[in-house]
Amino acid sequence: MTRIRVGLVGCGFVSELHMYAFRRVYGVDVEVAAVAARGDKVVAFAGHHNIPRVYRSFAEVIADRDLDVVDICTPPNLHAEMIVAAMQSGKHVICEKPFAGYFGREGDQQPIGKHVPKALMYERVIEEMDRTRAAIERTGKLFMYAEDWIYAPAVTKTAEIIKATKDKILFMKGEESHSGSHAAHAAQWAMTGGGSLIRMGCHPLSAVLYLKQVEARARGERIHVASVTGDVGNVTAGLKPEERSYIKANPVDVEDWGTLTATFSDGTKATVFSGDMIMGGVRNLIETYTSGGSLFANITPNNHLMSYQTSEEKLASVYITEKVDRKTGWQYVCLEEEWTRGYLQEIQDFMECVATGRQPLSDLALAYETIKVNYAGYWAAEEGRRVVL
Repeated sequence: MTRIRVGLVGCGFVSELHMYAFRRVYGVDVEVAAVAARGDKVVAFAGHHNIPRVYRSFAEVIADRDLDVVDICTPPNLHAEMIVAAMQSGKHVICEKPFAGYFGREGDQQPIGKHVPKALMYERVIEEMDRTRAAIERTGKLFMYAEDWIYAPAVTKTAEIIKATKDKILFMKGEESHSGSHAAHAAQWAMTGGGSLIRMGCHPLSAVLYLKQVEARARGERIHVASVTGDVGNVTAGLKPEERSYIKANPVDVEDWGTLTATFSDGTKATVFSGDMIMGGVRNLIETYTSGGSLFANITPNNHLMSYQTSEEKLASVYITEKVDRKTGWQYVCLEEEWTRGYLQEIQDFMECVATGRQPLSDLALAYETIKVNYAGYWAAEEGRRVVL
């Protein structure tokens, strides 16, 4: 069996999730052979995960001829350039969300989130994605979009039921929310390409777009997003410093509350919400209402295990779930989080694709459409009108 060698770019939170998944791939011989990051943390990361080669630059990773795959887990403003460079160097690429975004150009008034028109952002993002897509396709290598929601068991079971029933999806409602990112770059459009709607809302958006295509294939139909409406805001802007004990959102020029509604070409709808002011842990939810039933995908929180505890000190070493501010009282404990949220299945699919040459479930088309609809939502929100695609 040929060994697939992976080079990881970045050593933050999502890199840990990917490493957990790489170690559990079965049926394919996989080794994470190199990791690259600029800070000193990368040395400890490599030591902890027994990664033999440590690089301090992206250029060194893509120059490593022993590597078959580059896994990009960096801030969003670096994604497009890294994707193209890695694939042109002969590597297959896994890239974390988002696929693309508008991060500013020379001459933009700062901060760009408050001054650059969203219609212009949309136009430039489409242009960049078209260039990136063309460059990807010229390489003949695999592009794998790391959208874990597509692989989450609750979503894959929803897809299985839709395939079997061939029912028409009439309305979907998706959400990812929590109490705000601790990362400083999350507050700046120039680093993230937007606020809560793209940083978190991209997950449920990708899921509803995917499920609608599952329906279309099952029924032998062609369905696309016809138009988008949206609304965004900074609902935490009026909080006093003493009111920010638990809510971490403190945006500079991005939204901390966002919603968009997509109208599909068959007249059906999907609404996506994201917020940085929601207490009680991460909410990862999709509701699907069809002509024959209803499906509630409660990725997190779910009630696999509910806990009522009284001592924070005794629970110091116990993981409950992401973004909860305490472990006492009633808690929804997330069991096998990497499985529940789809990270294991995502990496398994990607490694099988590299081994066999088939296309991944989460692919370039989904990556492109997610960003297109997301930025149409920003445009619609700013101008207070429906954007027709």
